[in-house]
Amino acid sequence: MNRTVTFNTPVLFGDHHVLEVRRLLSDISGVDNVYASSAFRIVEVTFDPEATSEEKLAQVLDEAGYLSEWSAPAETGIPATENGDRALTYFRHTEVFETSRQVVSFAQRVNYSGKPLWNCPGFGVIKSKMED
Repeated sequence: MNRTVTFNTPVLFGDHHVLEVRRLLSDISGVDNVYASSAFRIVEVTFDPEATSEEKLAQVLDEAGYLSEWSAPAETGIPATENGDRALTYFRHTEVFETSRQVVSFAQRVNYSGKPLWNCPGFGVIKSKMED
């Protein structure tokens, strides 16, 4: 007899994540149905307990990064001019001019480091045509 289990997935926030979760879990032998909702951030899996286990399903979701909490940067509140040599974790750029009287540019140059700049579970580096 099939069993249904529900997982809370805090970082399941987009349709591309829903598709990836469905693909990952549907590839496991014994999985009958996968319902994933980015609106409610849950995944409901119906499976045959003789073919797979709840622990195996949780392991696959955890390895893909969907069961961990999403970490947002913390605002320090220290003005850019008073920071010294320490690296800020976050600074509210809309307040920079009022605080430091310096012009703010929202453009930035990010050197490619060989990994995704935004941690998006289930997806790796997007290669350009020039890299192929």
